[in-house]
Amino acid sequence: MVKIRLARVGRAKRPLYTIVAADSRMPRDGRFLEKLGQYRPNDSKQVLWDVKTDSIKSWLGKGAVLSETLTSLFKKNGIDLSS
Repeated sequence: MVKIRLARVGRAKRPLYTIVAADSRMPRDGRFLEKLGQYRPNDSKQVLWDVKTDSIKSWLGKGAVLSETLTSLFKKNGIDLSS
């Protein structure tokens, strides 16, 4: 099953997460199918960067599942993935 989830990158005390489509059996920071954007929790102005909503909708149409964290993150930031 394909999941759309966060993969941690960045250095200690300065987290940066990449939004990826990955096989659910792969490790959190392991192999992925496609990069879909970035999440920067410590950025005061813009938290989400380069989010490819068309690609995310395409993956969801193919049966991928959003993680709970991304679902709430998209809802908080007003990103609508319906239709």
